[in-house]
This record gives sequence, C-alpha cells and structure tokens, in this order.
Amino acid sequence: MSRPVRLGVLTPSSNTALEPLTSALVGGLPGASVHFSRFKVTEIALDDRALGQFDDSKILAAAELLADAKVDAIGWSGTSSGWLGFDADLRLCERIRERTGIPATTAVLALNELLALHGVKRLAFVTPYTDDVQARIVANYRALGIDVVAERHLGIRVNHDFAQVDPQNLLALMREVAEHKPQAITTFCTNLRAAAMAQQVERELAIPLLDTVSTTVWGLLRIAGVPTEQVTGWGELFQWR
Repeated sequence: MSRPVRLGVLTPSSNTALEPLTSALVGGLPGASVHFSRFKVTEIALDDRALGQFDDSKILAAAELLADAKVDAIGWSGTSSGWLGFDADLRLCERIRERTGIPATTAVLALNELLALHGVKRLAFVTPYTDDVQARIVANYRALGIDVVAERHLGIRVNHDFAQVDPQNLLALMREVAEHKPQAITTFCTNLRAAAMAQQVERELAIPLLDTVSTTVWGLLRIAGVPTEQVTGWGELFQWR
C-alpha cells in the first residue's frame, strides 16, 4: 500500500470476538489500521424488540462517528441480513454512502460475493442461533439459489454468550457438516471465535472456511483497493479474487 488505509467497522455492542480478530487480521498489513464504532445489540431473535436493534438510524449514527476518523471504507460486521433479508444490507450500504460519502459493505454481502465469484452452490452453516433464526437464514440462502446441504446451530439467544462458545466445539460442528460434502463452510456469526481456525479447518477438512469476521475484512479491503492476498494465515478466501 502506498498510503495508510483506515478501515471502519460497525460492531454490535455486546460483541467481544470481532474486534480482536479483526485487529489481528488487519495487523499484518503495513500501513493499515482498523477503527470501530458500536451500536446496541444484545440478543438475536425474531421478536419485535430484537429486530428493532437493527433499525438503520442507530447504525447510521455509528457510521457517522467512523466518518469523523476519515476511514476509507465502512463495514457492518454483523450477519443480521441473514434473517432480515439481504436487501436490508444493500439499503444500509446505500444509506451509509449517502450520509458519509464513504463506500460500505457488510459481512453478509461480502460472503455472498465470494459465493458468487467462486460458484459455491453447496454450502454448510455453523451458527450459535435459535431454531427460528436459523430456519430464516437457511430459507434466505435457498431463495438465493444456494443448496444448504448441512447446518448446525446452538440455540443461543444472548449475543454476549456467543463468544463463550469453545472453538473446539465449533470445530466438532464443522467436522459434522463436512460429512455432507459442501463446497464451503460458513461460521455465520461475528461473535464466534472461529476466524483464526481457518488454516486448521482447511488443512483437516479440505473445505474452505468462510467466517463472517473474515468476509467483512475481505469486503473492506476490496472496496478500499487493497489486494486481499496480502492477508495470509487466515484461510483461502483471502487468496480468492
């Protein structure tokens, strides 16, 4: 990179996993830095109170704070459009650009771009979510033309608790879904401590791991004009383009 690149990340308030993971991902890039802005998210569910946490006005206020830091790109490191519908993220990115003049992406839009770029049609999900949230995510991906060949979820509602899931438990779930021969596995939640496991998972299972903390960074680097292949040690996806 010929000049410093600043990446802005929108973070759920109760998330404790994505900030250290994102900082570590970006930390190997000379001249790059990552900056965070939080808005209130404490639970993941389909009732009105939980869905109201993702009102655009709250997210846009957090994005405006990132704009004060003159970041080059803004990413929503959250998977809410998995159950809200992908159009929610498209609208959010448009509104962030209108409000701040800064291009934006999200964990889910970047994941979907990766799936399209590499022709992934057989996908497996590992998430911490409840039955109804997981069913909504699976239905939205099937409507996108993705065959969800396997899924595992943990039935947790409290967002803070997602980060407490032992990575070895996540690995066990990934081994289970791998038996169904997906083209990729996604750990679909940015409060799971899974991103750093990519090399181990890919070496053992010979299946790419598309963790959503990592897809956020991939998307941010793309729109900031930074070659993603400069990120090494965090899985195959950064070598995809």
